[in-house]
Amino acid sequence: MIRISELLDLDKTIAADLFEGKTYPWEVLDEIKSYILQLGESLDPELFDHPAEGVWIAKDATVFPSAYIGAPCIIDQGAEVRHCAFIRGSAIVGKNAVVGNSCELKNVVLFDGVQTPHYNYVGDSVLGYKAHMGAGSITSNVKSDKTLVVVKQPGEAIETGRKKFGAILGDHVEVGCNSVLNPGTIVCRHANIYPTSSVRGIVPPDSIYKRSDLIAAKE
Repeated sequence: MIRISELLDLDKTIAADLFEGKTYPWEVLDEIKSYILQLGESLDPELFDHPAEGVWIAKDATVFPSAYIGAPCIIDQGAEVRHCAFIRGSAIVGKNAVVGNSCELKNVVLFDGVQTPHYNYVGDSVLGYKAHMGAGSITSNVKSDKTLVVVKQPGEAIETGRKKFGAILGDHVEVGCNSVLNPGTIVCRHANIYPTSSVRGIVPPDSIYKRSDLIAAKE
């Protein structure tokens, strides 16, 4: 079983309550939109601006004028949303997180300190504390045959019941440039993904993913 506590430090997100009572981390994906609308109303107006219906942006966050912020969305303290970022909605951007130039977010939770700094697409996904996506790396959130996503691990296949599900990245994961995380990918804490990789299934914690048949333990 993939336990949330084994992947994510829930103290490192404004959305901790979203994960309560869940067995698998992807179970939050259907609730992000409603959760943002509920949480947003409780945010301190001394700390957060409310520039549009369903949008809350911390006063000390940096949002470039060319960025698009769609509702519902919460951008937490110290975050930076750079030139031409496209936040389509249902997105929580954690403290000190970076959403870089020409990046696109949709139905996601970015924990504190996450970096999606250059040309990333992150959809229907959860990125743990200080996870980093190299330039051009993306989450693919729909299978080519449009069937429901299955999370595969040795000896077990877990039906998610979801047509759209990208990836779950544990805390401190590093994803190399131009990599593709295929639908239902789980990358556990402190794992590294080599550049230009095509990844599926579960990548163990403290490992280095070189290719599907070569995953080395970190020394």
